[in-house]
Amino acid sequence: MNKSAKRRLVVVGGIVVIAMLVIVAIAGSGGSASSLSIADVLGGNYDGKKVQVSGAVVADSLTSEGSTAVFKIAPEGVDAADSEQALTVQYNGALPATFGTGVVAICTGTVDGKTLEASEMVTKCPSKYESAEGSLTVKGLLDQQDSMMFKDTKVCGYVKGEINDAQADFRFTIESQGETLKVVYDGGLDEAITDGTALVISGHLDSDGVFVATEQPSIDSSIKV
Repeated sequence: MNKSAKRRLVVVGGIVVIAMLVIVAIAGSGGSASSLSIADVLGGNYDGKKVQVSGAVVADSLTSEGSTAVFKIAPEGVDAADSEQALTVQYNGALPATFGTGVVAICTGTVDGKTLEASEMVTKCPSKYESAEGSLTVKGLLDQQDSMMFKDTKVCGYVKGEINDAQADFRFTIESQGETLKVVYDGGLDEAITDGTALVISGHLDSDGVFVATEQPSIDSSIKV
């Protein structure tokens, strides 16, 4: 082998080695997240580590800092009022319609002290179906508004327009028999609920004219209003 061929071989070999090092570095920096419990994160030293944690969204914990949603998750079945067992999550992204109080959120991101800076999040919210039998239409409810104020009942109707996230003043509007009603609900919604979906909603009519849902709104394809 002449000197020129040897030099070419050395150059090619060097390029291959550099390429392999780059690939290893990229793979190392974007490695899969370790699946940990909330207790693991709160009790261990995982600063700067990429982890995946799941827990139920704590009631009244959702706030916003600019475009970042801040909330807490706690182990399922644990008293969410115990802040020592709740992990703070900062999520810079659009909250899905299924996000809300009590919903299990699976969050992936980097640990910063006692906070998880999440770059990814998915939610688990089981669908629920219920018969509209025994429920009032929006018009039927509003016709007896004074006597129905704060009284537990069910109302049925079709979703009219967009679904808002859990931070909004109201979640969505329903319509039946030509009347509309805003619905307040801070829990998770079935992802199948969109404009035009027929719903049965348990809750009560509030003094400001909105309907406060106390359970996850249920889909009912048999509603005729």
